[in-house]
Amino acid sequence: MTEVFDYEGFCSGRLEEIRAEGRYRTFATLERLCGQFPKARYHAPDGSVKDVTIWCSNDYLGMGQHPVVLEAAYAALENSGAGAGGTRNISGTTRYHAELEATLAELHDKESALVFSSGYVANEGALGTLGKLFPNCIIFSDALNHASMIHGMRDSKAQVKVFRHNDLDHLEDLLRAADASAPKIIAFESVYSMEGDIAPIAEICDLAEKYGAMTYLDEVHGVGLYGKRGGGVAEERGVMHRIDMIEGTFGKAYGGMGGFITGTRAMVDAVRSFASSFIFTTSLPPSVLAGANAAVRHLMVSDVERAKMRRNVAEFKGLLENSGLPFLKGESHIVPLIVGEPNCCREISQILMDHYSIYVQPINYPTVPRGTERLRLTATAAHSLQDVHQMAEILGQLWEMNHVAERAAAAA
Repeated sequence: MTEVFDYEGFCSGRLEEIRAEGRYRTFATLERLCGQFPKARYHAPDGSVKDVTIWCSNDYLGMGQHPVVLEAAYAALENSGAGAGGTRNISGTTRYHAELEATLAELHDKESALVFSSGYVANEGALGTLGKLFPNCIIFSDALNHASMIHGMRDSKAQVKVFRHNDLDHLEDLLRAADASAPKIIAFESVYSMEGDIAPIAEICDLAEKYGAMTYLDEVHGVGLYGKRGGGVAEERGVMHRIDMIEGTFGKAYGGMGGFITGTRAMVDAVRSFASSFIFTTSLPPSVLAGANAAVRHLMVSDVERAKMRRNVAEFKGLLENSGLPFLKGESHIVPLIVGEPNCCREISQILMDHYSIYVQPINYPTVPRGTERLRLTATAAHSLQDVHQMAEILGQLWEMNHVAERAAAAA
């Protein structure tokens, strides 16, 4: 008799492997409290509840609780109800889609825009579709591109050439060696969220023009945060017009949910017409779209939130620098604090939660390479200066305690 495969046992074994490596992921059950961000209510596994301060949120500007956003979402909910009613092709396209897509095209000064259910789906759909449509396409991908971009490139079946992170010489070597007549896409991000650094966008555009490639820029950690109107790092550096397609999200600085692309009318329409992840997905509901549109519109004219975030980030980085903590000193608002070992990273996160009511999720492999485990810290516009100083002081104490223990062990 043929032995039946042990499905349960196999899954349990794989889970034990990642537990042993210290990279088994657990979720913290949080209840965001409207009007109190970055405070939230933590519901612990033992049933206890306490208030905590979040230090790893992507709601960088606190727009998820902004009155302008909430009012727009409430109005759409009362006007059109909760659901979308179907895919975009089957009754799911509303006036809220049309209004938001017009706003996004205006934001990035492009001919057209298209909204997706998430930033991940936008990247997967756009890169997967364009790479498949262009005959014999070659995609040049930064080594640290997000998983959603890698997913799209793999789905496209196009040839992919990976260049070392932000390495212009390596990128040019690959472009120079490629078939001059082949369609080419250079896919990269503006802000790399696990490193906190920023791409040399203008120089990549120079190479794209020199070798006849189109540029695809992921601005998910840039939109809303950089540029006079929140158009992203490309807008801030005056090169937005040189980018062929810009991808972004509403799930970070805009405080909502969903993703989008902007570009020429023909290329955006091609993605709309051929991307399965767009065609067969139920569309976002009116309240989400209206809230996103209100957030984008607000940040196109308001710099108040960006100014608060810049102040908090500068203060936080300065305090960490003075304490000698090993954080990656990138140009962006993201502060990766390197721990370097998964179990230690998880332990520090637990200490922060248990003893200081501070929530920070540990970042381990495969999100980052082994040996570079870290805490990805975000000082948002909603944090107070007191929050910033308290967090820097606590981290400094934990770091000093760790080094004292290391020195004592070495002496023994």
